[in-house]
Amino acid sequence: MKTTAADSTHAQVAARFSAARRRTLELCSGLTAEDMMVQSCPEASPAKWHLAHTAWFFESFVLREFLPGYRPFNADFHWLFNSYYEGFSAFPEKRLRASFSRPALDEILRYREHVDRGIERLLEAGAESGDGAEAEALRRIELGVNHEEQHQELLLTDILHAFFTNPLRPVYKSGAEVESQVSESRPGAPSLDFKQFEGGMREVGHQGTGFCFDNELPRHRVWLEPFSLARRLVTCAEFADFIADGGYRRPELWLSAGWDAVKRNGWRAPLYWASEDGEWSVFTLRGELPLKVLAMSPVSQVSFYEADAYARWAGHRLPTEFEWEAAAEGQPVEGNLLDSGLLIPSTNLLQNQHPTKWWFGGAWVWTASAYLGYPGFQPLAGALGEYNGKFMSGQMVLRGGSCVTPAAHIRATYRNFFAPETRWQFSGIRLAF
Repeated sequence: MKTTAADSTHAQVAARFSAARRRTLELCSGLTAEDMMVQSCPEASPAKWHLAHTAWFFESFVLREFLPGYRPFNADFHWLFNSYYEGFSAFPEKRLRASFSRPALDEILRYREHVDRGIERLLEAGAESGDGAEAEALRRIELGVNHEEQHQELLLTDILHAFFTNPLRPVYKSGAEVESQVSESRPGAPSLDFKQFEGGMREVGHQGTGFCFDNELPRHRVWLEPFSLARRLVTCAEFADFIADGGYRRPELWLSAGWDAVKRNGWRAPLYWASEDGEWSVFTLRGELPLKVLAMSPVSQVSFYEADAYARWAGHRLPTEFEWEAAAEGQPVEGNLLDSGLLIPSTNLLQNQHPTKWWFGGAWVWTASAYLGYPGFQPLAGALGEYNGKFMSGQMVLRGGSCVTPAAHIRATYRNFFAPETRWQFSGIRLAF
């Protein structure tokens, strides 16, 4: 993370903190207490755990260190809601989070209120003190806000998977109006044309103004050969053509590890796709939708392996993360992000905007780049150094945000990362050559 005192006034940080904390609760407002206990796969977490862990982050890394006289809400929460910070405390196995029937939901909500009051007191005291610890406390709070925004996206991702695994297929948010909105919008996706970019020496990484994570630093130079990027993401209809052409049955299209994953997992289509009587449907946060409704929307919930195989089938490739960043640098952060309220990758539902100008939103873009530290990378000091750095092995970089990424959270230098077999994220495909 990197901010300056001028970048982060108390008023700005306080407003962002309040907005983030409020939005997390709003995202859970339609869930039952039982919904919030579900952990449908080892990679996911129950919604109740997300509520507790985001409070734990502020308590552990801000209030305990910077608020004099702070009294923790519950001494056991110190380790119970630690996610993976080995240098901080012990923690339970991730796959067991659904077994946390206690503390109850109402106690978790009281915990959040307790932490909120502590942060408010700290901000008030810091505004008066002006001592050297004030700037660091503000930086930690801003990091905590961005951490919570990450968990807002994960919360929705995990809810979608949980509802998909429920045989009743509950609907997170009513989408009865979706089909009519699609039919009234533009009839199809624009043709898949490409924008050309000159090669040469380019600077990449965060420029030093405003917040960033440590993995976006330091800014450095890379050499790019001339390249072209598709002006839009690959659509569901285009991916359906890949399936119809035997894409999941042709080993020559796949990386070796990808073909192993296809056979091991029995993949035949993206996650949440189902076929009945030859007709595909897609399960979304707005319920089950016919593929014909989402045909011109970006395909989502595909792994890196599927994205790579599709690109090879289409006669193209995936972009590198630096090609994507060079294309997106200076572009406005607009598109189908969480703030649009759509909650599905569709771009057709946004009226009066042309999707080809969007570099952000819809679905994260898998890149051909392994997740590694930049030259001269330095993780944060202490346990916070585990936030990003220790995952720089066996992961691939994704760029651009999705339909469940808060707009204030994303930027051209933002680096998301997941293992190449991951499919439960809102991850899609942008072609390059």
